[in-house]
Amino acid sequence: MTDGKIPAVRLGDDGPEVGVQGLGCMGMSFAYGPTDAGESRATLERALELGVTLYDTADAYGAGENEKFLSPFFKAHRDEVVIATKFALSIPPDDPTRRVIRNDAPYIRQAVEASLERLDVDVIDLYYMHRRDVNVPIEETVGVMAELVREGKVKHLGLSEVTAGELRTAQTVHPIAAVQSEWSLFSRDIEANVVPTARELGVALVPYSPLGRGFLTGSFANAEKDLTADDFRRQQPRFTGENAAANVALLEPVRTVAEAHGVSLGQVALAWVQQQASVHGLPLVPIPGTRKVGRIEENTAATRIELTKEELALLEPIAAKVAGDRYADMTFTSAGRE
Repeated sequence: MTDGKIPAVRLGDDGPEVGVQGLGCMGMSFAYGPTDAGESRATLERALELGVTLYDTADAYGAGENEKFLSPFFKAHRDEVVIATKFALSIPPDDPTRRVIRNDAPYIRQAVEASLERLDVDVIDLYYMHRRDVNVPIEETVGVMAELVREGKVKHLGLSEVTAGELRTAQTVHPIAAVQSEWSLFSRDIEANVVPTARELGVALVPYSPLGRGFLTGSFANAEKDLTADDFRRQQPRFTGENAAANVALLEPVRTVAEAHGVSLGQVALAWVQQQASVHGLPLVPIPGTRKVGRIEENTAATRIELTKEELALLEPIAAKVAGDRYADMTFTSAGRE
């Protein structure tokens, strides 16, 4: 493994230039069990050294605590990093375990001010609509987001978990730099409509969970048995019970390719996602999450792995065989609207 920096790519026709792999920061303070703040900070610094410049968070991660945790790092490297955060998952004061999707103007304005304060910055580089409230026309939501750009509070706009039609409508209101959706060897539904539409419109793809929330690395086989009680993957259907047992078996071709290259399963999974940029002809920046220095070095090294046509063919059937939905409640995704 070398210490060479990863190359850069532009998000969308007019978006920011970032490293071809970003960093999902949610797990540094939320959702994936016990954390080590010192190691997470070291991971952020090492990522930047390796050319990772897109850092992804959201106001819903730990009810704003993730944004607060990242703030000192962002302030120390403000001119070197691209800050991406999101709005839309409101937390009811009477039940902090719930998330309510809101895309209305008053909420967006409240959310952006709160994120700016927690991040302690003057402007957010990439501001995403985290989830879609179908009761609010998307042109209204993006219209408010566009006002934030004109007011200098946000530089670029993104959408998460939207359909091709919603993306197309949004683009008529204001340029969209990136669409963030789950995309991995286990989750490929966006390839049917969203990916070709993004390519046509000049919008980048930012795949989240490109490692299948860690399952594709082989680091756990059954969430209920292998992960701590506070790890939210224990609530995801793919990683428990019979589904988990069936999905573990799907890792065999990944293991075969990994052995041929002398790399890890996770590196093969990431290399596959990275290679979809050339397969589909559009800019693509996956945001694998980690809080370990060794993992960030491993993940960025995957950008230098090129899979052969034969290896891609071997991996091709996996997604169609995956057992279980991505979430227990799929209404929080675009799956039912496409």
